[in-house]
Amino acid sequence: MPYLYQDSKPRPAAHPGGARSTHSSGKGYEQLKQECLRRGVLFEDSDFPACNSSLFFSENPPIPFVWKRPGDIVKDPKFILGGATRTDICQGDLGDCWLLAAIASLTLNEKTLARVVPLDQNFGPDYAGIFHFQFWQHNEWLDVVIDDRLPTFKGRLVFLHSAELNEFWSALLEKAYAKLNGSYESLKGGSTIEAMEDFTGGIGEMYDVKKAPDNFYEILEKALKRGSMVGCSIDTSSAAESEARTPFGLVKGHAYSVTGIEEVSYLGQQVHLIRIRNPWGQVEWNGPWSDNSPEWRSVSPSEQRRLSQAAQDDGEFWMKFEDFKVHFDKVEICNLTPDALEDSTAHKWEVTIHQGSWVRGSTAGGCRNFLETFWTNPQIKLHLTEKDDGQDDCTFIAALMQKGRRKLKKLGAEMLTIGYSIYESPGRDGHLGKDFFRYHPSKARSKTYINLREVSHRFKLPPGDYILIPTTFEPHQEADFCLRIFSEKKAITEDLDENVAIDLPEPLHPTPSPEETEEEKQFRALFEQISGKDMEISAEELEYVLNAVLKKTKNIKFKNLSLISCQNIISLMDTSGNGKLEFSEFKVFWEKMKKWISIFLQFDFDKSGSMSSYELRGALKAAGYQLNNYLLQLIVLRYSDEQFQIEFDDFLNCLIRLENASRVFQALSAKNKEFINLNIGE
Repeated sequence: MPYLYQDSKPRPAAHPGGARSTHSSGKGYEQLKQECLRRGVLFEDSDFPACNSSLFFSENPPIPFVWKRPGDIVKDPKFILGGATRTDICQGDLGDCWLLAAIASLTLNEKTLARVVPLDQNFGPDYAGIFHFQFWQHNEWLDVVIDDRLPTFKGRLVFLHSAELNEFWSALLEKAYAKLNGSYESLKGGSTIEAMEDFTGGIGEMYDVKKAPDNFYEILEKALKRGSMVGCSIDTSSAAESEARTPFGLVKGHAYSVTGIEEVSYLGQQVHLIRIRNPWGQVEWNGPWSDNSPEWRSVSPSEQRRLSQAAQDDGEFWMKFEDFKVHFDKVEICNLTPDALEDSTAHKWEVTIHQGSWVRGSTAGGCRNFLETFWTNPQIKLHLTEKDDGQDDCTFIAALMQKGRRKLKKLGAEMLTIGYSIYESPGRDGHLGKDFFRYHPSKARSKTYINLREVSHRFKLPPGDYILIPTTFEPHQEADFCLRIFSEKKAITEDLDENVAIDLPEPLHPTPSPEETEEEKQFRALFEQISGKDMEISAEELEYVLNAVLKKTKNIKFKNLSLISCQNIISLMDTSGNGKLEFSEFKVFWEKMKKWISIFLQFDFDKSGSMSSYELRGALKAAGYQLNNYLLQLIVLRYSDEQFQIEFDDFLNCLIRLENASRVFQALSAKNKEFINLNIGE
C-alpha cells in the first residue's frame, strides 16, 4: 500500500486527559450512552458488530459462539467486584497470554489502571450496554467504545474472564483491545511489552536473563517501586515446545507477569524472592518457595501476611530469585512516561517523539548492509547537552516502533524486521549523503534487527550531537514508524529533512553566436526542414525533433516525450509569447538539455541507462532543486517504475515541471514583494 510520508519533527508526549473518541459516528462515549438511555435501548456497536468478522479473519469459529450480554449470562453482573485485581484475569481459548500478563501487571498500579479502565462504569440504573476504555497508540490516547455483547459457548465466556463469574471488566477490556486491533484473532501471539506500552504510553526494555547485569535484582526492584510493568517468559527451541510444561510446573513460550520482589528472613539469612503470575489462573511453580513448599514453615506468619502468601492454586507463586534466573529467559520492563508516574516518584523521564514513514523508492533504504540506499532513510539529529547527575555521560533510551501492523494482519501484513544506527554528527546541517556512511562507522546501534513491534535499547554517550537512522532490515519495505527518545536529562531532537530550496543559474537569453558549431549546423538544418521559412516550431514539431535526437543518444533509456511535455518546454522557453520556439530559444533549451543528460548519466551509477529513484534526491540537488522527503516521495510515486527506476524522459519531464513551477513561484514572490513595498510606501 502507498504510505504517505509523515514528517519526523519532534512532538510532545501525548497526555491521556485528551483521549480522542474513535467511534465512526464522531460521537463520544457519554453522548452515545445518553442517546441510548433517552431512546430506552441498549447500545449496539456497528463498528465492531457481534458477528464472525469481529472474531476471526482467517477461519470460521471452531464452535458455534453465541454473543450475550453479561445480564444474559449471570443474574447480577458487576463491572468490578471488590476492586480490580490480578486474580480477575483468567485466560480463555485465545492465544493472548501476552495481553493477559500485561493486564495483570496493570492492576498493580491504581492510577494507571483507572486511566485504561474508567472506574465509573457499572450495570446500575444508568446501564445502557455501552462501555469504554483508553489505550495509547503511537503518541495518542484513544477512547474506544464497545457494546457489552461477549462471545460465549454453553453460557460461559469463551475468552478472557474473571475468577468471579459475575465480574466483567477484564472480558470487556479484552474486547475493546480486540476492536482496536481489528478482531480477536489479531490478538493471537505477541509480546507482553506491546500491551504494556498501549496501557501506559511507556517505553519497553528487554533483558536476556542469562546475560543480565549484576544488579539485575535492584533493576527489577526499582522498576516495580516506580510503577513500571514487568513481564517474563521462557524461550522455546521449536514450535512444538510452545506451552509445554517443565517438570517444575512452568510453561515454555508463555507470558507471565512479575507482581512483586521482596527480601525475606529465612534461617537467619536474607533471601531474595520474586513473585510471578500465570495468566491462566492456575499451573504454578512447584520448586523451592512454591505455595506448599517446606521453606514457608520457617517464615513467620507476619512475614507471610506481608508477602500476601497463600497456598492457593490461583496461578501466582513465589520463587527464589536465583531459581528465577535459572528457569526464565526473558524479562520485559515497561518504563512509564512522566505523566504516568505518581507525583511522589522521584525519577521522571524526558520524552521526545518523532513520527515518520519508510516509503518505497524514496525513504525505505534498508539497513547499513545496503549502502546504496541506506543514506536515504529518515535521519534524526539528537543533541545531548546535559550529563547525568554525577556522571560524564548522558543516558537515554531510543525506541523504534512500527505502527499498525497487528491491525493489518487480516491483509497479510507481518511485523517487519527493524532497527537503527547512531552516528556522531559531522557538524553540518542537512540530510547526510552516501559518502558519509561509506567512511564513518556507527557510534552505537540497536542490539539487533528483529521482527517485533518495537526495538529499544538504553545508551550512555558523551555529550554531543548524534544522527539516528531508523530503518527496516531490507530496503523497499513500507511502514509508518514512531521513534521515541526517553532521556534522564532533557535531550533536543530535530529532523534532518531538507528545507525546500531552489538554486538555479540565471536564465540564458538567446544571443547570436559569431560562428555556429557543427552540432548547431545540424540542428539548424533539421529545424529549417521542419519549421519552414519562419524558423519557428510548434509543440507537435518540437515533439518530433526531440524524440528523433534523444533516441540516438547513447547510454540512456528513453521511451518517448509526450506532446504535453513539449508544450511545457515551450511554456518554459518561449520569450516572445507566441506559443512557438524560435531557433535561438531552442539552442538555449538544448544547453539545458545537455546539462540534464550529464546529471542523469552521473547518477546512473550502474550504467544501466536508468537511474535509481533513491538517487533522485542527489540528481535534483545537482540540477538546483533541494526537496524535502514529502515532495521527493510524491515525485518518486509519479515518475518511477515498479523497480524504482527512472528513465530519462521521466527525469526530463520532472525537471521541466519543477522549473516551470519555480518560475511561477518566483514571479508570485516578486509580485508579493512589490505589493508589500507599495503598501509600505503608502
